[in-house]
Amino acid sequence: MTDEAVVNSFGCGKPLAFTEVKDGEVVLDLGSGAGIDLLIAAEKVGPRGRVIGVDMTDDMIERARKNIEAAGRRNIEIRKGIIEKLPVETGSVDWVISNCVINLSSQKRLMFAEIARVLKSGGRMLVSDIVTEDLPDWARNSAVLYSSCIAGAISEGEYLAGLKEAGLADVAVRERISYDLTQLAGLVGSEIDPYSVGGCCGSPTGWNDIQGLAQELKGKIWSARIYAKKP
Repeated sequence: MTDEAVVNSFGCGKPLAFTEVKDGEVVLDLGSGAGIDLLIAAEKVGPRGRVIGVDMTDDMIERARKNIEAAGRRNIEIRKGIIEKLPVETGSVDWVISNCVINLSSQKRLMFAEIARVLKSGGRMLVSDIVTEDLPDWARNSAVLYSSCIAGAISEGEYLAGLKEAGLADVAVRERISYDLTQLAGLVGSEIDPYSVGGCCGSPTGWNDIQGLAQELKGKIWSARIYAKKP
C-alpha cells in the first residue's frame, strides 16, 4: 500500500476489517477516493478476483490510479460515476463496501436500491458510516457539517430500515465506534476555519469554538459498521 493512499484517505472505520471476503470474489467500493480500501480489497481477492472503485471526482480518480499503479495492482478498475446511479452491471458483485460516503448522499433510498441491484444473489454489503441521533437543527442545516459527514447522516434505525426496504436481508450493525470530545472536535473542525467568527445556523456558539460545538454533539454521532445480504 502506498503512503499517498493513506495520506489521502478519509473515513470513519474499516469496512474490510475481519470480513469474509474470499479469493476470486468481486468487490465494489462506493466513493473509493484515493484508493486505500481498493488496495486492501485487492489483496483479499487475489489475482483471480476483481475490485471496482466508483468515484465522482476527477482529482480522486487520478490519485487512486497513481496509487494503484505504484502498488503494482492489476486487478483494480476505477469508474467515474455517482453512487445513486452506479456504472456497474446488475447482479455482478460479491461485496459492496464503503467508508464514510453514503451519509453524503441526499437520495439514500435510491442508494440502498442500487446496492441491492448490483449485488449477486448471496452477495453482501459491509460499510462503515457516520450515523446520528437527535442531531440539533443548527447542525442538521449546516452546509459545513454536511461536508464533515455529519449533517447528512441518518439514524441507525433509518439506515437499517432503508436497506430492508431495498430488499436486503440479515441487516445488522456489527460494530459501533463512539467518538470522544477530541475526535468529535477533529470531525467537526475538518471543514471549519478555526479563525472565523460568528455563529452559524442558529448555533449558540461561534465557529471559532470548535470544542463547544463538539460538546453539543457528544453522544449524538458515532460510526457504525453495517452489514446486509442479498437473498
